[in-house]
Amino acid sequence: MDLHWLKPLLGRPAPFTTVYLDATPSQLSAEAEAADRWKAVRRALERDGAPAAVLDQIGERLQVPDGRRTPHGRVLVADAYGLVVDRLLSTPPAQSQGMFGPAPALLQAIHAADETVDLLVVAVDRNGADLQRMQAGERDAKPTTEVVQGGHDEVHKTRGGGLDRRSQTRAEDSWQRNAEAVASALDHRVADDPPDLVVLTGDVRAVALVRDAVGQPVRDLMVEVPGGGRGEGVHEEAFHTKKVEAVDAYRARRRAATLDRFRQALGQGNAAVTALDSVVEVLRRGQVAELVLGDGAAALTQRTLWVGPDPLQLATSAGDLAAIGVTSGEARSMPCDVALLRAALGQDAGVTFAGEGEAELVEGVGALLRWSDGSTPSGGLLSQSADTARLRTLV
Repeated sequence: MDLHWLKPLLGRPAPFTTVYLDATPSQLSAEAEAADRWKAVRRALERDGAPAAVLDQIGERLQVPDGRRTPHGRVLVADAYGLVVDRLLSTPPAQSQGMFGPAPALLQAIHAADETVDLLVVAVDRNGADLQRMQAGERDAKPTTEVVQGGHDEVHKTRGGGLDRRSQTRAEDSWQRNAEAVASALDHRVADDPPDLVVLTGDVRAVALVRDAVGQPVRDLMVEVPGGGRGEGVHEEAFHTKKVEAVDAYRARRRAATLDRFRQALGQGNAAVTALDSVVEVLRRGQVAELVLGDGAAALTQRTLWVGPDPLQLATSAGDLAAIGVTSGEARSMPCDVALLRAALGQDAGVTFAGEGEAELVEGVGALLRWSDGSTPSGGLLSQSADTARLRTLV
């Protein structure tokens, strides 16, 4: 999944303060309010030496309501000077906690990458539509709304016969033309800047007309979610719940499709790799389209890699890093998970998490490749069968 929101962390000065907080409203939680949870986390961070000014800034940000009425979490990351990342998590962390150190603690944060969905909500009636663009999972992004008016305002039928039949025909013709105007606007918006998902809602008849009028690129991204609309009387909370369900279903489809491509490529042995050494090599070469992390990836937080100033300068040892031209003064060790993510960000790769049994991963890590050549590490698991130590770590 897209990691663009973590790019502001690249090149930022250490030390880093990382906070994972259960931001669930107190009326839905058996625990203390979010403010009290933060106080406990802050005390621990103060003991670890986190700067007071940075903690004050995080505390001020947490005082601003995020508008969520359902259980959720927050992840915030600050560098030496202040807050850099503030992100909503649809699932609260198992424990509110803070980490202070030379690198941000990102393994939990990258789970938030899978939360990000670029969403276009289209609320239609028989006059036109409101097109609202938003980022599901974003903390600060404000939705933008565009109004599309069809231009044909004779949209009400009358009862009776004779001349009234012509009025009914004109009304139906207006519905159709207005729907075509909305569909045309949708086609253009999706062609110019495709979202991940188009949610269509509103008047039942208008929904059907717009759905039938849009082009195939829009139809491929579209799901219908009842309960929304343009006018008064819409039950916003009920619609929001249905919208969240649609977004969650999309995330599951997106993740399943990526893992299916990874499994197929790994089986063919030419467009995917697994095991840490192989993944480091293809990251260094800029070949990675998607970094795949499995259940065993948690162990990566206990390991280190050697990195240089550039995100693609990484190796499993200081000697290997020197071999690619990084001087001893430029080299430094970094937690393995942070180094892998840093390199993925540096080549605009995404990240996908594989649950137990969803992908065969050595050492909990793999990569789906953009390209491969004769010097690319072999991705097939059988090619690594001689390395029994690594095969024992298969998850």
